[in-house]
Amino acid sequence: MEVRKIYCIIIPVVLAIFLFNACQSAVEDAEHVRREKKLVYVGSVSALPATYISPDSNLPAPEKTELGRLLFYDPVLSGGRDVACATCHHPEYGYAESLDLSVGVNGKGFGEQRAFKQPNNIPFAKRNAPSLLNVAFNGIGENGDYSPKDAPMFWDNRARGLEAQALIPIATFEEMRGHQFDEVAVTNEIVQRLNDIPEYKRLFKKVFEGNDKVTLTNICKALAAFERSLLANNSRFDKYMRGDMSAMSGRELDGMKAFIDAGCARCHSGPMFSDFKPHVLGVAENEKLAAPDSGYQKTFAFRTPTVRNLRFTRPYVHNGKIQTIENVLLFYDDLHKPELPNKHVRKDQLDTLAVMMKLDFENINNIVDFLNALNDDAYDKKIPVSVPSGLSPRGNIK
Repeated sequence: MEVRKIYCIIIPVVLAIFLFNACQSAVEDAEHVRREKKLVYVGSVSALPATYISPDSNLPAPEKTELGRLLFYDPVLSGGRDVACATCHHPEYGYAESLDLSVGVNGKGFGEQRAFKQPNNIPFAKRNAPSLLNVAFNGIGENGDYSPKDAPMFWDNRARGLEAQALIPIATFEEMRGHQFDEVAVTNEIVQRLNDIPEYKRLFKKVFEGNDKVTLTNICKALAAFERSLLANNSRFDKYMRGDMSAMSGRELDGMKAFIDAGCARCHSGPMFSDFKPHVLGVAENEKLAAPDSGYQKTFAFRTPTVRNLRFTRPYVHNGKIQTIENVLLFYDDLHKPELPNKHVRKDQLDTLAVMMKLDFENINNIVDFLNALNDDAYDKKIPVSVPSGLSPRGNIK
């Protein structure tokens, strides 16, 4: 009888231990598989949507887009009436520019010929002017979801949404503001200037409802509406991904495979070829800056840029230090060397995904060919012949 009691106690305990160990082993196996999948995941790329979405508070309309175009090209938005948004984001350069760092206030000339007038006490813009092409899709994930109201903006993601982004260059000292006004005074000045121009008052009244039509909020909404309209979403890659099997060459397809296999698509992922996250890469500092640029939250991280339309938007990386696509690719291979180009970044700070990249030299030309398949030059290049302020469209570029 006692023996039976002992068995009755021991058997359930042994069974419980066995089941626990089996479950624990299954959990560990599942975790191992999960880690392995995460380790080998190389990302994915896809075509851009044919159309974009806008915030409910700023729905698109043709009249609003055209008003935004006029404001974008009108230097009346700058403190000294000499710099327009289009000065540093010009259609000839894919709504970016060909300089490493922009020359804003007190500048003269266009493209690589632009320089500061003398005497000068204005610094260069802190970072390379990013392209505005397809900026409507900022924040889009690999699954195609995104929120235009919360879209990340700038190299350090310091603004959310184009409506918030539009104001920042106007209020930035070296970009458009200059010495004459502080950050608050310049925005009040811009609103007053536009209210003093009858054509702008008429256009704002036509586009926006309510009493005070020319407001800072409406200025930003019009600029954002125009910038969202700048689409370059029908590249040969997009056509191929939508089903046109003849749109890309064999070399380009080989390059796409090499791009993904090398691990580039872990960060340059989704329809915009960007995860929109900050990463530490250790790019050399631009010697034109008076102090090191520590980037996102002072970590020396910068957001993954899109690799679409690279033909129009050189030079590359956040401070324009790399002039060619080939050299960008070689830069990633150099991350395995003992010394980094940026002395302020330690090897143990480097982004893990960047270090994991494995580029074979024989694939570089094919990858470049693939990246060229992401170019779409059929974007809106219309420049107003004149702007309501009567100033020269695009600012002081002559």
